[in-house]
Amino acid sequence: MARLATGVRVAALLRRVAADGGAGAVIARGDPTAGALLVQLADRGVDGDLVERVLDARGAYRWQPVGPAAADRPDWLARRRRTDPDLWVVELDHPQAAGLLSED
Repeated sequence: MARLATGVRVAALLRRVAADGGAGAVIARGDPTAGALLVQLADRGVDGDLVERVLDARGAYRWQPVGPAAADRPDWLARRRRTDPDLWVVELDHPQAAGLLSED
């Protein structure tokens, strides 16, 4: 089965959040075709979970919480980007951002 390019997926997420009254921003651009995707969930500027899109054992994608507490994230994200320059980091500010991801 063909997979949607990461750049297209990111654009769709940002449009979906904006259409529902939220805001989104690309913090770091990765490979437009096959980069990994981390999403920082927020509600009115207050940081929530950091989730990563991962492939499970059945070959299906799911969102998994990753990373440290919000205060330690900038350094952790910088280290992740150094080891994986194809990594995308996106912030979605919406009360139901996690629910919008589950529609993915």
